This record gives sequence, structure tokens and C-alpha cells, in this order.
Amino acid sequence: MSRPQIRVNRPMNNVSFPGEEVRNFRNAYPEARKDTEVEEMIHEYRIRDVYRWLEDPDSTETKMFVDAQNSISQPFLERCHERNMIDTKLTKLWNFPKYGCPMRHGDFIYFFKNTGLQNQSVLIQQETLEGPEVVFLDPNSLSDDGTIALSQQKFSEDGAYMAYGLSESGSDWKKIRIRKTKERTDFPEVLEKVKFSDPSWTKDNKGFFYGRYPDQKGKTDGSETKRNENQKLYYHRVGESQDKDTLVAEFPEHPSWHFQTNVSDCGKYLIICIGHTVRDNLVYYADLKEGQEINSKLTVKPIVDKFEADYAYITNEGSKMYFHTNKDAPKYRVVIIDFAIPAEKNWKTLIPEHKTDVLDWAKCVNEDKLVVCYNRDVKNILQAFELKTGTLIRQFGLDIGTVNAISGKRNSSDIFYSFSSFLTPGITYHYDFANPMEKPKVVREIALNLEGFNRDDYVVEQVFYKSKDGTRIPMFIVRKKRTILQPRPCLMSGYGGFNYSLMPSFGITGLMFMDTFDGILAFPNLRGGGEYGINWHNGGRLLNKQNVFDDFQAAAKFLAQNNYTTKDRLAIQGASNGGLLVAACINQRPDLFGAAVAQVGVMDMLRFHKFTIGHAWCSDYGNPDDREHFANLFKYSPLHNVHFPLNPNEEYPATLILTADHDDRVSPLHSLKFTAALQEAVRHSEYQLNPILLRVYTNAGHGAGKPTKMRISEVTDIMTFFKKTLNIDTFNL
Repeated sequence: MSRPQIRVNRPMNNVSFPGEEVRNFRNAYPEARKDTEVEEMIHEYRIRDVYRWLEDPDSTETKMFVDAQNSISQPFLERCHERNMIDTKLTKLWNFPKYGCPMRHGDFIYFFKNTGLQNQSVLIQQETLEGPEVVFLDPNSLSDDGTIALSQQKFSEDGAYMAYGLSESGSDWKKIRIRKTKERTDFPEVLEKVKFSDPSWTKDNKGFFYGRYPDQKGKTDGSETKRNENQKLYYHRVGESQDKDTLVAEFPEHPSWHFQTNVSDCGKYLIICIGHTVRDNLVYYADLKEGQEINSKLTVKPIVDKFEADYAYITNEGSKMYFHTNKDAPKYRVVIIDFAIPAEKNWKTLIPEHKTDVLDWAKCVNEDKLVVCYNRDVKNILQAFELKTGTLIRQFGLDIGTVNAISGKRNSSDIFYSFSSFLTPGITYHYDFANPMEKPKVVREIALNLEGFNRDDYVVEQVFYKSKDGTRIPMFIVRKKRTILQPRPCLMSGYGGFNYSLMPSFGITGLMFMDTFDGILAFPNLRGGGEYGINWHNGGRLLNKQNVFDDFQAAAKFLAQNNYTTKDRLAIQGASNGGLLVAACINQRPDLFGAAVAQVGVMDMLRFHKFTIGHAWCSDYGNPDDREHFANLFKYSPLHNVHFPLNPNEEYPATLILTADHDDRVSPLHSLKFTAALQEAVRHSEYQLNPILLRVYTNAGHGAGKPTKMRISEVTDIMTFFKKTLNIDTFNL
């Protein structure tokens, strides 16, 4: 390795910004070494990857680069009066009790509770809804800084045991333990090397199936970049050590395959949904005999053997399996596949595809009922159908918002479901099918701790605007009620990928922005998401990915043209695939935005598939090993499209790039390389006065499981950045 050559033009131990000005940062940026020897021909393209050395997270040179960047960004974000005020208000705003959706398992009811500022929510156990609350599992007791999170839980059929996963520092890696529900104590074994897999219990309560990866050289703590391959399916028996687990299925000829399993409701089948990307899966199954000792590989049989649609198991009646699928139904349907006669010509449709609404999911409860959730113009609709006939039997009234969670079982008549919206933190309902004439009852409604906040003072409107190619795009706008609409600070967030729908939901960040800056929020529902089914997803993926960026840029134009905001008041924010969105848009249309925050983004589109689980994203981005996809990726890859500002319209907006050292979903190397290229591109431009900053957090990952203290600190960073870089004339604290 070459000698470290990180040169900083200003002493980092004495960073000063005259008058806390945010302009003219060019002389403060570290000069990252350019390795001109890293050059290769790919599909007739000559690619110079001068910052490839930043892909090694353990090198001294990379660590020096990160330290140098933090020594610029941290003082800017932390050494100011505004930050202290923002942090105080945000902490107060965050401090209200939060409750999860109740779940009934065995003799107990469980729900998550956070008293306000606890780093991790606590799993509570009750004998009845009105009974005393008992702490069943408190993740806060597992680490001093709250960085160990309860990332999954799955109860045995009789409710006697709970298998649960713990993740550390935000990593996707999980360690599974098993807890006795009555004694609230754990068995001694710990299952490791688990990632992207949920436990699936056999009905005899003796053990569960789970996927794990083989041992690999080097670290497996979330800071490594090695590709995740060769997941295998195992069966674990309660009370035994992991080395005694039985390997039940593997596919060595397909190293990228990964599994999600379900033991059928009758207990006679193991259903294996196999994916190799985040879209489309195969369906295999194995027979499970009553009293069978699972001590060898199972005979696995294919039902669906082509990657051409999504399939999710719902329930079964004997060999007749009910699946939620988009096979020949872009907006999804419920089909019955008889494993005894599995040919597609024998499939039957129970609930057909709706003409306009997307069937998001279905759940079997009360023996013969299907609770079904639809997405209607980016608003959830909850209904109940008869399992045998597919007849609609009930509508559950909902406001404009989202069903966040639901719990219920086939052998139980009651369900719990929780709802939230832009202005409603959460309402939990209980409904019992045994009493069909009764309306759902409110179990809990979460109340904010914000003096003077009244949701009636705000308005939520859904507008439709035209994108570059004329496609109508929906967008929610949340703002205070006004007699006259006038430009205000605006925070616009987007995602546009992986068939994920950006639904109305409550966020403290958004409420803080509106209340503190008298601002507005904008949420465009970009193509590439799942808001209107698989065709909407297809419209923003692979060779159509540019549509996502066009949709987002058209939203910015709409907001300015209709007097909601102005360029110098408009901030954009996105995380993960949304981080890619923000980065691509500031490359393509920097003149539209005043500030940008790109969190844990995918920035190197030519090499994303080489790290951790990146190869699974080829379904959305395309495979760089394919010439046509490579050419398309090269057109918008943030790392490869930075520009030197030649006039004021090409100046980048004030930009804050955020990542974390244990992000093994989107490795921080993406943000590091993009920052180095971006700072180098603007360093000598007289027109680039806005700052380009990188903040790298420690002991944190992609976002899931992040402790409350870290979340507040990160949002404080973002709000401080907006206060210092946007045209803000109101500051309410």
C-alpha cells in the first residue's frame, strides 16, 4: 500500500468559520490521494477509479481520510448556538411514550414500549390488556450505549419460547437466542452468522429453521465489505449448541440465493421462498411428517422454478396453498396453488387483481378470514374477505395514512392493528371477528409532548404533477394552514426504488422542520416504488432509472412554480436508494436545490454489486457486468458524474453526506469515494461557495436499531445544517 497522503489545507485542530459563515469551503477540504494506476477497460469504457483505496475500511489511509472529514464537518455542525437550541427542543419533542402493536402468543400479550428517550424499545409482557406490564426483554440492559438492538422475534406455536435476534452497532448480522416466556430466561446457545433470515418454528415447538452464512476470513461485525454468498438452510433444536444444527438445504451452484421460510399452518410443509435479488422469487417446499426427527437434508421440490414474479405464503388448506403474488397481476392477487397438482394451469384466483388498487398483503385469521390491505392512491385500505369464497365481508374505516403493523392468528378470532399518518404518531385498534357487529376499539393512541401542537392547524394535501415525460406523479404536501400561500422553507424527501411505497407516516424530523422553521414537507411518490404496482416499479428501474430522477426534479420545479418554496429554501433528503437519488439529482440539476442531505447512499454504480449484499440490487439497477446496463449506470452514477461548476447555476447546493462505520448494507466506501470526487471537482471553482461535507458516525449502521440518543444527534446535525445553509426567516424554539 502506498504511503498515506491525506493533506489538509487548514489546521484541523483550529477550524474556524468566520461569523459561522457557510460559504467558501474550498480551502478546507482534505486533498485525497489520486491513484492513477487504477485504470481498467470495462465494456469498451476506460474507467479510472482513483479513489479505490477508500474501499478498504481498515487501512490507515482510509481512517485518516475519515478523521480529516469529520474534523471539518463536526465543528461546523456542533460549534454553534443553533445546535444547542435545536438539540434541546428535539430532545423534548422526542420525549413522549411510544407503543407498538400488541401480539398474542400463548398465554401472554406482548408489545413494545418506549417511555420516551430510552435508546431501545422494551418488549413488555401482559396476561391481559388491562393487566400489569412486566418487562419481558429490555435491550437497554445489554449495552451501555444502546447499540445492541432487538432486531427480530419469532414465537413458537404454543408461545412457550421466543427466538430473537440481536444486532450490534447497526449491522445486519444477528445473533439468535431463545427465551422461555414464562420464566423470562434464556437457553445457553447462541446462533451466529445469521443475516437476512427469520426463524420458522416447527409446530411441535422443538426447534426452527433459519438461514446462515458460512464462516469467512476476517471480520463479520458489519464493518467488512465481503460479499454475502452461499447462505444455507439449517434446523436448530432448542437447547442444543449451534454446531449440532442440521443442514437441511443448500444450493452451492447458486451462491447468491437466499431464503425465507414458512412452516405451513398445518405443520406438514416447509415452504421455501428463494430469492437472488430483492425482487422475484422461486417457491420450493419439503414434506414434514408429524413426529419427524429432522437430522438430515430434506427432499426439496420446486413449485415455481423461474424468477419472474413475487410470491408470499399466506396460509393453506391441506395441499392447497394461498399465495400473495404479482404473477400475471401487476397490482397483485391472491392465488391458490395445489401442491398436489402444481402446474400453473391448475392455479385458481381467490382475490383477483383490483383495477386501480394495489393489494399490499393478506393475513389469515379466525380460521376462515383474510385481512387484506390495499394501497389506494398512496393511502391504505383495510378489508376482510372470506377465505373459502373470496367474498368481501368487512371494511375497516381508516383516515389518510398507513397500517404500520397487524397481529393475529388463524386459531384466534381477534386482531390488533396500528395506524399512523403525517400528523398522527400512532393509534392501535382491537377487533374481534367473534363480535362482527362491534366496531374496532382504540387500545392506545400515542400523544405528542409538544406544547401548542394541534394537528388541526395543519393541512395534508395530495397533488399530482407532470414529470418530464408527461407521467402524472402524486405528491403529499404537509403544511400549516394559511390564508395566502407564500414560499416557505421546504424539506422534500424521496426514495423511488425496490418496489417500496413511500406511505404517509409520522416523523419527528418532519414535525421539527415544520414547527421550528415554519416550513412545509413534500413527499413525491416517484416511479421505481410500489405505489401503483409492478408497472410503477418497472417505470423507474433498470434502463428506466432516469425517470426516478426526472420525477424528483419535476417535483422541485412544481413546488417553486406554485409558490410553496424557492430554490434557496428547498432542502432535499434521502437515505440508501434515496441517498443515490439525492446525489444523482445534485449532479444533474444543482440549480434546483438550496441544500441536500444524502444518507448512506449507493454512489458507485459500477461496483455496488461487489460488496456485502449489493449483488441483490441488480434487479433494480441492472448488472454492471452486462454491457447495456453498465452503459446506463455510467450515465447517472454519482461518483462518475461529478462536475466542475463553470457558472453560478452549476454550483452544487450545500451538501451533507452521512454514513456510518458499521453499515454492511450500503458500505460507507460509497459515501467516501463520492465525497472525495465531489470535493476535488469543486475545489478550484470560483462559483462553488456552498460547503460539501461528510460526516461518518461510529458504532452505527444503515439505520435499523439505531439508539435514540444517536437518532437525536443525527437529526440535530441535519436540522443545524439546514438552519445554516437555507434561507430561513423563522426560528421557533
